[in-house]
Amino acid sequence: MGILKKFYKKLFQVFLVTSFILSMSSLTFADSVGVKGSVTKKGTYRPPHVRTSPNKTKVDNWSTKGNANPYTGKKGTKNPYDK
Repeated sequence: MGILKKFYKKLFQVFLVTSFILSMSSLTFADSVGVKGSVTKKGTYRPPHVRTSPNKTKVDNWSTKGNANPYTGKKGTKNPYDK
């Protein structure tokens, strides 16, 4: 009985570690795209940055309430249903 208990304990630990790694990788590599640096018409330099991938919804943007930027940790403040 002791060997079986140790086996299940180890199996549970492996499951927890695997689950943690998979959940972190999905957060880190969530839909984002790199934006190249550029100069505006007025001559202002805009440095390169990362943003959410473009789509037809505002609900999954990092700046939306309930979401957070995975690179800076800044929490979203915008209501996705405001026009």
